[in-house]
Amino acid sequence: MPSKSLTIEELLTLLTETLARLAELTTGLAPGQLRRAPQKEAWSANEVLAHLRACADVWGGCMLAILAEERPTIRAVNPRSWIEKTDYLELEFKGSLRAFATQSADLLAVLGPLPPQDWVAPPP
Repeated sequence: MPSKSLTIEELLTLLTETLARLAELTTGLAPGQLRRAPQKEAWSANEVLAHLRACADVWGGCMLAILAEERPTIRAVNPRSWIEKTDYLELEFKGSLRAFATQSADLLAVLGPLPPQDWVAPPP
């Protein structure tokens, strides 16, 4: 987690660059390498991607609800719990990365054009 608040531009850039960075870091790796953790108690590339997808499901869904509804009811869901309800950990990496790319593009298409005032929560 960042130690400072990020600007809207920095957040959008981070969301955009995450996908490219993940693709760059995993290019040329065999499926076995993508499923193998680099060291004890570390996550494999496949586990990192599965976690990112679960976070995008949970938090991206919350963002869309906040934008679509006046006072949305948002049920707290931990991405680590949500991942157990998916098949993300078992999926082939490249196909899962493509799905994450689509999911990220869809979210960025909604967030990118928002004016700055829509990024601030209204007073209760």
